[in-house]
Amino acid sequence: MSRAGPDPAPRGPRDPRDRALRALAEPRRRAILQLVAHDELAAGEIAAAFDVSRPAVSQHLTVLKDAGLLTERRDGTRRLYGARPEGLAELRAMLDDLWASALDRARRIVEADTGATHRTDRQEATG
Repeated sequence: MSRAGPDPAPRGPRDPRDRALRALAEPRRRAILQLVAHDELAAGEIAAAFDVSRPAVSQHLTVLKDAGLLTERRDGTRRLYGARPEGLAELRAMLDDLWASALDRARRIVEADTGATHRTDRQEATG
Protein backbone atom coordinates (compact mmCIF):
# COMPACT_ATOMS: atom_id res chain seq x y z
CA MET A 1 0.00 0.00 0.00
CA SER A 2 1.49 3.36 -1.01
CA ARG A 3 1.25 6.61 0.87
CA ALA A 4 1.24 10.15 -0.32
CA GLY A 5 4.18 12.31 0.64
CA PRO A 6 7.76 11.53 1.59
CA ASP A 7 8.76 8.47 3.54
CA PRO A 8 8.89 9.04 7.29
CA ALA A 9 12.24 9.60 8.95
CA PRO A 10 14.15 6.43 9.86
CA ARG A 11 13.21 4.93 13.19
CA GLY A 12 15.04 2.85 15.70
CA PRO A 13 18.52 2.96 17.19
CA ARG A 14 20.08 4.43 14.01
CA ASP A 15 17.83 7.49 14.03
CA PRO A 16 19.74 10.26 15.86
CA ARG A 17 16.53 11.79 17.15
CA ASP A 18 15.44 8.48 18.64
CA ARG A 19 18.85 8.04 20.31
CA ALA A 20 18.67 11.60 21.67
CA LEU A 21 15.18 11.10 23.10
CA ARG A 22 16.17 7.81 24.69
CA ALA A 23 19.27 9.42 26.19
CA LEU A 24 17.24 12.31 27.60
CA ALA A 25 14.64 10.00 29.13
CA GLU A 26 16.99 9.55 32.11
CA PRO A 27 16.85 12.49 34.57
CA ARG A 28 20.59 12.46 35.38
CA ARG A 29 21.43 12.73 31.69
CA ARG A 30 19.18 15.76 31.35
CA ALA A 31 20.90 17.27 34.39
CA ILE A 32 24.33 16.58 32.88
CA LEU A 33 23.29 18.26 29.66
CA GLN A 34 22.12 21.30 31.62
CA LEU A 35 25.46 21.44 33.45
CA VAL A 36 27.43 21.59 30.20
CA ALA A 37 24.95 23.67 28.22
CA HIS A 38 27.08 26.85 28.37
CA ASP A 39 30.56 25.73 29.43
CA GLU A 40 32.73 22.68 28.99
CA LEU A 41 33.29 20.74 32.18
CA ALA A 42 35.73 18.00 33.07
CA ALA A 43 34.33 14.56 33.77
CA GLY A 44 35.36 14.90 37.43
CA GLU A 45 33.51 18.21 37.77
CA ILE A 46 30.39 16.64 36.32
CA ALA A 47 30.69 13.59 38.57
CA ALA A 48 31.06 15.84 41.65
CA ALA A 49 27.57 17.22 40.99
CA PHE A 50 25.93 13.80 41.46
CA ASP A 51 25.57 11.30 44.25
CA VAL A 52 26.52 8.34 42.05
CA SER A 53 29.81 6.66 41.23
CA ARG A 54 32.20 8.09 38.68
CA PRO A 55 31.78 5.02 36.46
CA ALA A 56 28.02 5.61 36.46
CA VAL A 57 28.54 9.23 35.37
CA SER A 58 31.00 8.01 32.74
CA GLN A 59 28.33 5.70 31.35
CA HIS A 60 25.83 8.58 31.22
CA LEU A 61 28.41 10.72 29.39
CA THR A 62 28.97 7.93 26.87
CA VAL A 63 25.24 7.58 26.20
CA LEU A 64 24.89 11.35 25.68
CA LYS A 65 27.96 11.43 23.44
CA ASP A 66 26.74 8.45 21.38
CA ALA A 67 23.36 10.18 21.01
CA GLY A 68 25.11 13.18 19.48
CA LEU A 69 24.25 15.52 22.35
CA LEU A 70 27.75 16.00 23.82
CA THR A 71 31.19 16.77 22.52
CA GLU A 72 34.30 15.38 24.16
CA ARG A 73 37.66 17.12 23.99
CA ARG A 74 40.94 16.11 25.54
CA ASP A 75 42.94 18.72 27.40
CA GLY A 76 46.05 16.97 28.65
CA THR A 77 44.81 14.14 30.85
CA ARG A 78 41.37 15.66 31.29
CA ARG A 79 38.31 15.03 29.15
CA LEU A 80 36.10 18.04 28.73
CA TYR A 81 32.44 17.69 27.81
CA GLY A 82 30.15 20.28 26.30
CA ALA A 83 26.71 20.38 24.73
CA ARG A 84 26.71 19.71 20.99
CA PRO A 85 24.51 22.40 19.41
CA GLU A 86 23.91 20.41 16.21
CA GLY A 87 22.49 17.45 18.11
CA LEU A 88 20.24 19.71 20.11
CA ALA A 89 19.14 21.55 16.94
CA GLU A 90 18.02 18.29 15.29
CA LEU A 91 15.99 17.40 18.35
CA ARG A 92 14.54 20.89 18.62
CA ALA A 93 13.48 20.86 14.96
CA MET A 94 11.62 17.61 15.52
CA LEU A 95 9.92 18.95 18.66
CA ASP A 96 9.06 22.22 16.88
CA ASP A 97 7.36 20.22 14.11
CA LEU A 98 5.40 18.22 16.68
CA TRP A 99 4.42 21.41 18.51
CA ALA A 100 3.32 23.13 15.30
CA SER A 101 1.22 20.11 14.35
CA ALA A 102 -0.39 19.98 17.79
CA LEU A 103 -1.19 23.71 17.69
CA ASP A 104 -2.66 23.37 14.20
CA ARG A 105 -4.85 20.48 15.34
CA ALA A 106 -6.00 22.44 18.41
CA ARG A 107 -6.81 25.43 16.18
CA ARG A 108 -8.93 23.24 13.88
CA ILE A 109 -10.80 21.77 16.86
CA VAL A 110 -11.51 25.22 18.31
CA GLU A 111 -12.60 26.55 14.93
CA ALA A 112 -14.90 23.55 14.43
CA ASP A 113 -16.39 24.00 17.91
CA THR A 114 -16.75 27.75 17.43
CA GLY A 115 -18.44 27.23 14.07
CA ALA A 116 -20.91 24.78 15.61
CA THR A 117 -21.61 27.21 18.47
CA HIS A 118 -22.21 30.10 16.05
CA ARG A 119 -24.57 27.97 13.97
CA THR A 120 -26.52 26.95 17.10
CA ASP A 121 -26.71 30.58 18.27
CA ARG A 122 -28.04 31.71 14.88
CA GLN A 123 -30.59 28.90 14.80
CA GLU A 124 -31.88 29.82 18.29
CA ALA A 125 -32.08 33.51 17.32
CA THR A 126 -34.11 32.80 14.18
CA GLY A 127 -36.20 29.97 15.58
